[in-house]
Amino acid sequence: MGQPNERGSPVSAPAGQPDQAMAVLRTRAELVAARARLSGRLGLVPTMGALHEGHRRLIQRAASEADVVAVSIFVNPTQFGPTEDLASYPRDLAADLAVCRAEGVRLVFAPDPVEMYPAGTAEIMVQPGPLGMVLEGRVRPIHFAGVLTVVAKLFNLFQPHIGYFGEKDYQQLALIRRMVRDLDVPVQIAGCPTIREPDGLAMSSRNRNLSTVDRWRAVALSQALGAGAKVGIKGADAVLDAARAELSGVDTDYLVLRDPALGPAPKRGAARLLVAARFGTTRLIDNISVSLGDE
Repeated sequence: MGQPNERGSPVSAPAGQPDQAMAVLRTRAELVAARARLSGRLGLVPTMGALHEGHRRLIQRAASEADVVAVSIFVNPTQFGPTEDLASYPRDLAADLAVCRAEGVRLVFAPDPVEMYPAGTAEIMVQPGPLGMVLEGRVRPIHFAGVLTVVAKLFNLFQPHIGYFGEKDYQQLALIRRMVRDLDVPVQIAGCPTIREPDGLAMSSRNRNLSTVDRWRAVALSQALGAGAKVGIKGADAVLDAARAELSGVDTDYLVLRDPALGPAPKRGAARLLVAARFGTTRLIDNISVSLGDE
């Protein structure tokens, strides 16, 4: 099996996989050159690495809809605050490349921070507006400016036809859709359902930072969301009361019910229940679709 080097040489597919080379690119110049050689519809899956089954599903969805699949692997420093978990965020590039290779990815872009931000940061950032100041933005005030800026950079470099993002990061997905709309970015955004562990915990790269006890306790998030969704016919108050009952003793940042665009919850119809909580030093988020007032 061929191994990737630091300068973008192809990586051969393993036995039993399609005989198609995967290029591992470390610089923007390499990426632009490789992109220019591709034809057909390009699907991009932006990630911060530590790939799990949820990422696999994104890649598989992209492979079913696009001619070529590309993945970025970059722990983006501009979306982490000074007291957040940038240093401890899980990283395993070799394992990530193995996942991409097995799923038939053609391009992997895995730059260093200095490659993405030669000056150390970006002086001009994509500001998220009012939606970026609530929920996650209230707790992490610089987060979404960093997210939108790096996504915009990746869209400019890859020029994808479709970008694939998980619904677990629902507010992020909503903001990326709004950025694309408001700035006339010619990229279709595909939101993909949250993938869960057998006990209901939403798959997340941060799950591997949980202690055994905190991993067991963290299931309360999905249990709360499920309890709330089950009583949607009774209205918003019943949804929130049922969810809160499952979060007793959990260090919760927020539990809110909103409409699908994250505006005020409607009295009837589609809504979204979102939660964020801390288990030890690890902060997790989750959400679920809720139908209010309907059989």
